[in-house]
Amino acid sequence: MSGSTFGSLFCVTNFGESHGPAIGCVIDGCPPGMALSEADIQPELDRRRPGTSRHVTQRNEPDAVEILSGVYEGRTTGTPICLLIRNTDQRSKDYGNILQTFRPGHADYTYWHKYGVRDPRGGGRSSARLTAPMVAAGAVARKWLREQHGTTFDGHMVQIGEIEIPFESMTHVPENPFFAANQTDIPRLEAYMDELRKAGDSCGARIAVAARHVPVGLGAPLFDKLDADIAYAMMGINAVKGVEIGAGFASVSQRGTTHGDELHPTGFGGNNAGGILGGISTGQDITVEIAIKPTSSIRTARPSVDLHGTPTMVETFGRHDPCVGIRATPIAEAMLALVLMDHTLRHRAQCGDVKVDMPPLAAGRGSVA
Repeated sequence: MSGSTFGSLFCVTNFGESHGPAIGCVIDGCPPGMALSEADIQPELDRRRPGTSRHVTQRNEPDAVEILSGVYEGRTTGTPICLLIRNTDQRSKDYGNILQTFRPGHADYTYWHKYGVRDPRGGGRSSARLTAPMVAAGAVARKWLREQHGTTFDGHMVQIGEIEIPFESMTHVPENPFFAANQTDIPRLEAYMDELRKAGDSCGARIAVAARHVPVGLGAPLFDKLDADIAYAMMGINAVKGVEIGAGFASVSQRGTTHGDELHPTGFGGNNAGGILGGISTGQDITVEIAIKPTSSIRTARPSVDLHGTPTMVETFGRHDPCVGIRATPIAEAMLALVLMDHTLRHRAQCGDVKVDMPPLAAGRGSVA
């Protein structure tokens, strides 16, 4: 299967299936000399892992990462880094009833017509479980970017279903299972998810993610725009149906006098551009929002067809997230880190010796607090 490698200079090749013996990735292009161990990667996987609350799938996977290559005496060697995550809690029998049918909204139909064969166990390659290796690779990128440029990443859920979540403080994000920057409304969100689960239904979510202390100059004109590659990366996350950068669709109703971020000696006057102008980073915070569709695997029986096109009803068993967006924040952060890592190496390769007299402007207003 082609299409499993992401990046140009910092390349991540993803492998495995949801119910196979293991999943993982190979990172090619990581600079040598960086201290790296499983302890640098595991915390990010723990944020994404299933079974952490009653609001997500109860598949009990430890998601323990193993470094198989590319590190010697605790430091990266510049050779390919292989990261392995073993699957330990598969229940393939839960998918026996969909061998001959297609789940509405799922990839079953398209995989069957494209490949002529599909792995129905947990969705095979189309499973959101395959985001775990990308989170692991993102942890490697995050560490290098933080050490070299001070770049950091954070994200939070801003909407679940029809409920918009008021922003209170980013300090609340690790304190609740929704990655919400909110403390007041958590009981309301929990009640909403309990009701949804009892109804055998699912909902979508909206996630905001940001990168701070980003170097100026990442990206290139036309087809290698930084924002284009960010959108490409975000759309590569399972169930993502929309991406906004900066003001996004709100820019439609803005006027040029509002949308164009003014430049002052003290910094930018705003950040409607989301930290990117002409496909190149400005040094401001890069701000992204993604829309995630409702989970396709639900208990409610729905009309479909079998392999012969005959009408049937499909009910999905197994353990699934009523809202896959609940665990999407660490994934979006990781994909943003992978894009910036790749573009940082590309910038260093072509323009590393470029110097201008003007120092970078301060981030100014519009940056994430």
